[in-house]
Amino acid sequence: MARRPAHTYVVDIETVGVPWSTLDEKTREYLQGRAATEAEKEAVAHRLGLDPGTGRVIVIGMRNVTTGMSGVFVEGKSRGWIDGGPDGFKRFDGDEREMLTEFWRMLDASARRVVTYNGRQFDGPYLMLRSAILGVAPTMNLAGYRYSVTPHCDLQEVLSFHGASRPVYSLDYWCRRFGITSPKEEGLDGSRVQEYYDGGRLEEIVEYCARDVVATAALYERLEDTLVPLFERRS
Repeated sequence: MARRPAHTYVVDIETVGVPWSTLDEKTREYLQGRAATEAEKEAVAHRLGLDPGTGRVIVIGMRNVTTGMSGVFVEGKSRGWIDGGPDGFKRFDGDEREMLTEFWRMLDASARRVVTYNGRQFDGPYLMLRSAILGVAPTMNLAGYRYSVTPHCDLQEVLSFHGASRPVYSLDYWCRRFGITSPKEEGLDGSRVQEYYDGGRLEEIVEYCARDVVATAALYERLEDTLVPLFERRS
C-alpha cells in the first residue's frame, strides 16, 4: 500500500455571529445569565461570533507549506473552486456547509499536521463544532492531546511552552519579534471582523485572513527546526 503524503497545512478562520434578535428567549436569557455585570450582559450580543453555537465560519484560509499551494474558502454563492483569490491563493466559494465539507476533504487527503496560532482554543474546536451542527464529519481532531504538535501544532502554545512562560503574546507581537510582516498592518484585526462583515466588506476580511495565513506560515518556518522539535513525542 502506498504511503499517505505527509503534508503540513497552516489554517486560520474568520467568524461572525447571528443577529441577537434571531436567538430564542431561553438562549438569550442563558447567555446573559452567565455575565457577571450589566456591562458584560450588554457585550454578549456583540460577541456571538466567538461561539460556534451562535456564530458561523465565513472565511477559511489554508496554506500547504509542504507544496506552497494556498487556498481560501469564502462564504457566498456556490461556485466551487474559482479564480479570484488573494495573491497566490486559489478560491472556493460556497455556503458554510460546502466550505467545511471541502476543507475536511482536503485535510483527509494529505494532512499530517495542521498549524495554527491559538487554534487549539478557537479555530480547531470552532471548525469541528460548526461541522457537527451542519452534519459534516471532521476528518481530524484539532483539539486532541494538548502537549502534542502532531496532528495539531498551535504556535501560541509552542511560544508560551504550553503556558509555562507568561504572559501569552499575540501573533502580531511574535511576527514583529521574528522580523515577519504583521498581518495587522492594514488596520483590520479580529475584533473588527463583525463590523466589516456587517458593512459589506467581506473581501477585505478575505484579504486579512490570507495575510494571517501567510504570517503564520512564515512564523512556523522559523520554528519548525528550532522550537517545534522540542515538543515532538519520543517513544
